[in-house]
Amino acid sequence: MDTQTYEGLIRQLEAQSENNPAWFRSKVFLLTSCAYVVLLCIFALLIGLIYLTYKWQQSVGLLIGLAVAIIPAIYISVKAFFIRFSAPKGFELTKKNAPELFKVLGKMRKKLNGPPFHYVILNNEFNAAIVQMPRWGLFGGYKNHLILGLPYLLGVSPTEMISTIAHEYGHVAGNHGKLGAWVYRQRITFGELSRHLENSKDDGIIQAGIYAAIDAFTPYFNAYTFVLSRQNEYDADKTATELVGAKANAASLIRGDLLGNWIHTDFWSTLYKQANQHVEPVFKPYASMQKAFASNYDIWATPAKLQAAWRVQSDLHDTHPCLSDRVLAAGEKPVLPPPVTQSAAQALIGNILPEAIKKFDTEWWADEKAGWQKYHHRAKISRARIQVLSQTAPEALNINDLHELAMLSVEFETLDKAKPLLAMVLSKSSGNYSKAEFEYGKILLNEKNDAGLAYLEKAAIADKALTEVCTHTAYYYLLEYKGEAAASLWWEKVYARID
Repeated sequence: MDTQTYEGLIRQLEAQSENNPAWFRSKVFLLTSCAYVVLLCIFALLIGLIYLTYKWQQSVGLLIGLAVAIIPAIYISVKAFFIRFSAPKGFELTKKNAPELFKVLGKMRKKLNGPPFHYVILNNEFNAAIVQMPRWGLFGGYKNHLILGLPYLLGVSPTEMISTIAHEYGHVAGNHGKLGAWVYRQRITFGELSRHLENSKDDGIIQAGIYAAIDAFTPYFNAYTFVLSRQNEYDADKTATELVGAKANAASLIRGDLLGNWIHTDFWSTLYKQANQHVEPVFKPYASMQKAFASNYDIWATPAKLQAAWRVQSDLHDTHPCLSDRVLAAGEKPVLPPPVTQSAAQALIGNILPEAIKKFDTEWWADEKAGWQKYHHRAKISRARIQVLSQTAPEALNINDLHELAMLSVEFETLDKAKPLLAMVLSKSSGNYSKAEFEYGKILLNEKNDAGLAYLEKAAIADKALTEVCTHTAYYYLLEYKGEAAASLWWEKVYARID
């Protein structure tokens, strides 16, 4: 099924879901059940083929040969029924070490009349989720693992955190909970099965035939379950709204989007810049997060950032609707959330917060120490090289030395120093200096200068290794300042030239 046909099928199924949600859920249940019937039939067919071959031919040699050919396919079919998931890892929170959090969870469970939280895990992500782990494989017996990211707890207010937990709990406490979790498991199972079969489809005609059957079924299965999963996200948002109110729910969605983007693009890069000067970080990430979030509020919580996030549209690659669709569905408008005066971490896990921060910072440094110190050593050598090159006026340097100085300045000096050097490289060179074009174009865009787009376009076309970063940089710049239509048009124009 091609992309256009698949998208058309999803749009059709979305209309069915809106017109008759109950009937659509029944169809998804039947289709998902059929998926396991398909697996059972494949398994039975393979076993039957071995049996009939032996009965008709009475040849041990032929039986062994056929078994050798078929057993890998049988193994793949059986494995699909018993696919196992790794339990979430992290710092376990309990009633003893996080009593305030468990008071909130107890009230939530009582109000929503949902299943228990068997485990509550604190991890290092800017996120929150609930994962159902089956105790008896395909036959159920789920244990609910609530996963709370420490960065998320440090960044949002207590009410916003409760809203987020309510959304996640809504997936297992709401009417769609059991079906939604079951369908989610089947999506993963069939994805895993399809990957195994694709890797083995050239091993024999049997494997190729099974892969062809699953490959033909999978697009329809994915389309139906995608639409149900997307609808379940809206239902979970309703649960959050009912518990904390529409404004608090909208604030949690907007803050999560804006702050999450800033962490990804700015916080970590700023942290790692310490390695230029220091053999060990002066400040470690988790100990500094809450202060960094608050002190940079005017950078990540701006009307321009909100406008850019609001322009992003829902797509067919993520079951979560886009920010604007979710906030509008709650009956709210795009409003910047106020600064956080008390974080959810302080309010809900204050007893254990210092220990948790120390644990995550210690683990982070254990993982990063070797790479950090290796980079610091390179930075020291690079700064020495900058001093050597800087003893000669830039105009007197040959093009290769000038390019080296410009690129080292980008990485280890300020952009104000790097910009004129990059401009000089590009004006003097007649060759291919795509990295310089990319860095110069990026600097111009940071200054809100559209001239940077031409440099990014040229670098994207000339160097395939830079294509993705160039096009994404330009796309998000245009999305923020010119709108989605301009961003998409530029993207299509560049890729048309690359193709």
